[in-house]
Amino acid sequence: MTFTIILACLTLAMAAQDDAIRVSYKGARPTISDFVSSYLSAIMVDDDDDEDCIDESANAFNQAWMNHKKGLPLDEGDKLTVDEKNGYVLYESRFEDELLKVEMCYWNEADGKHKLVAYNVAAYRNGKYMGGQYDGLLFYRYNNATKKMTLCDDTGVEDAYEMEDGAMLSFGLPRIGKDIVVTWSWFDKDKTIRKTMKWNGRRFSF
Repeated sequence: MTFTIILACLTLAMAAQDDAIRVSYKGARPTISDFVSSYLSAIMVDDDDDEDCIDESANAFNQAWMNHKKGLPLDEGDKLTVDEKNGYVLYESRFEDELLKVEMCYWNEADGKHKLVAYNVAAYRNGKYMGGQYDGLLFYRYNNATKKMTLCDDTGVEDAYEMEDGAMLSFGLPRIGKDIVVTWSWFDKDKTIRKTMKWNGRRFSF
């Protein structure tokens, strides 16, 4: 499934909620766990509305997250990293030679009024990116005043899709620091290119 189709599916799913996800939290500000819980709760509500948009990776992440919140053990092969201090969550699911990674993190924007929240999915086989059906990177802009986040497709990362024809793109979100690593890889040749997109307080650029 392409980035465009993923975005279309999620946009359709959010339509019933006025294209916005309300973020519930306690305390002065939301944590990464609040963003994860609010995001998963929102997309799971409409999961059965369109079979083409049912996301197995999100379902797996959601199940692991529910177990984590209840203090229950994760399924065999699953691992969940929750780093509240650095605003980062990583879900990993291994089965034989395959690995699914789902990441979420956020950035405080320079205006002090918004946060940018990222949701990233990547599937690997034998350590090599394989471009799974639901892979891709999505962004939401969170408004501190309204406590809602909406899909955002103007972050600068879209420029990465125009740089290398014929390549598969994958992304690595930062647990430490603020920059995104972009990787281009090819099935038909042993070639990989990595570049870093720098965060400037609002957008990313090479």
